[in-house]
Amino acid sequence: MYKDQIGNKIILEKEPVRIVSLVPSQTELLYDLGLGDRVVGITKFCIHPIEWFKTKYRIGGTKDVNIEKVVQLQPDLIIGNKEENTKEDIEALQKIAPVWVTDIYDLTDSLEMITQVSEICNVSDRGFEMINKIQTNFNTLVPFESAPKVAYFIWKDPYMGVGVNTFVNHVLVDHLGMENVLGNQERYPVVDMSKLSDLDYVFLSTEPYPFKEKHFAEFQNYFPNAKIMLVDGEFFTWYGSRLVNAPNYFKELMKEMKSVE
Repeated sequence: MYKDQIGNKIILEKEPVRIVSLVPSQTELLYDLGLGDRVVGITKFCIHPIEWFKTKYRIGGTKDVNIEKVVQLQPDLIIGNKEENTKEDIEALQKIAPVWVTDIYDLTDSLEMITQVSEICNVSDRGFEMINKIQTNFNTLVPFESAPKVAYFIWKDPYMGVGVNTFVNHVLVDHLGMENVLGNQERYPVVDMSKLSDLDYVFLSTEPYPFKEKHFAEFQNYFPNAKIMLVDGEFFTWYGSRLVNAPNYFKELMKEMKSVE
C-alpha cells in the first residue's frame, strides 16, 4: 500500500504495467524513467517526448479527461495532479483503477514525487540517479543579492500572474533570489496593472498562454521602466525530469538579466 501526495491510500496488487498519465510534466518523467510501453495513455497536452505525443493513445485534456477512453485502456495505475486535473475526473477515475495524485509546491515536493513514482514502478535506481542530478544542478545556482522585482504573467484577457503557494514562486524567490511583486496574493491572481509599480522585470511565460515577443509592446505601455522578457514556462513549471536541465536555463536567464541592468 502507498500513500499519494494528498493523503489517498493506493493499493497495488502488482507492479503497474498499464499506466495512464494525466499531466504533461509527469508524462515526460515516466519516459525518462524508462517506462516505455508501460505507459498506454496520455493527454493531448503531453507534447514531450515527441515520439509519445505522436504515437500514444490520447485520453482528452488535463481538465476534461475522456473517462470512457481511459476505461478502454484497462489501466492498472493512473497518475494525476491536484492542480492540473479536476476533482470530478479524479473521483470518476478512482472507480476504474488506483489513481496516484501529486501535489507540488516546491522542489522538495517534486523530489518526493519522483521518488514515490519510481518506487511504485520499480525503477528506483533510475529515480535515485535523476534526483541526484537535480539536487546537484540546483545547488550550483547563485541567487541574486539585489532581489530584482519581477512579475510573472501566465495569461491575458484577463491578465493573470503568479502569486504565492506555487512552484513558480518557489523557484523565483527561493532559488533565484528575486522578489515576486505578486507574492502577497494567492496562487494565480487576476492582475490590476495600475497597482503594479517599480518593476524591474516582467516575465511573459510561454505557457499556458503562448506569449511571444509580439506581446512586449502592450506590457511595455503598462511598465515603461521594466525590462520585458519571454521565459520558458516549461522550465518554470514542469516539476518532473525537466528539473535536471532547468538550472542551466535559469543561469542563462539570470545572465541575460544582469547584462541589461
